[in-house]
Formats: sequence, structure tokens, C-alpha cells
Amino acid sequence: MTQVTFEDILESLDELLEQERIALINGEIDQIGDFLIRKEELVNQLNATDITKPDEMGFLQGKVTRNQVLLDNALEGIRTVARRLSTLRSIRKSLDTYDANGNKKKISASIASSVEKRA
Repeated sequence: MTQVTFEDILESLDELLEQERIALINGEIDQIGDFLIRKEELVNQLNATDITKPDEMGFLQGKVTRNQVLLDNALEGIRTVARRLSTLRSIRKSLDTYDANGNKKKISASIASSVEKRA
């Protein structure tokens, strides 16, 4: 069994961050959980090496920051869609309008969903 070096772990982390970036750009949000688990494993391996070379890890900081911005934007997009869907659901149930005096009025829309059985 070969010994994994500090440089091997850094290279694996670099590749993982690049894969994560591509997944975020392509909207493959379902993969983010897997990436998180793999990043945690690699960071734990880095911590176990007892080698501290901050100058060699500096390039990863930019990639981590870049991916965080992409993830934040993806989450904001998901929140926007959720708000829009919520608005559309509420429109189905009622309609807000204004009367002749400018007062807000809510008109409830009841959807009659019944099944009639005929012989």
C-alpha cells in the first residue's frame, strides 16, 4: 500500500474543487452533498499529515471562495423559484384587487373538485 503524500492530497482537493465548480455551473446541485463529504475527508487527511505548508495551500483558497460564490448564487436562485411558486400557489387560492375607493379586497377562489358518477 502506498503512502499518500501531502501533495497528493492537495492535488485531489484541487481536482475536487474543479469538479464542484463544473457541477455548480451546470446546475447539478444534487452532487453538492457528495462533494462536501469528499472535501471533509481530504481536509481530515491534510490535518493528519502534520505538514503545514500554507504557501502551497494558498491557491486553493481562491477556488474555495469562487465555489462558495457559485453556491450562494445557486441557493439564491432556488429561493427565488420557491418564492415565485409560493406566489403562484396563493394566486390560485385568491386574488387581491382594489375596489373603486382604492381599498384592497381579497377575492377567494374555491375550486370545486367533485366527481359525478353517472349510470
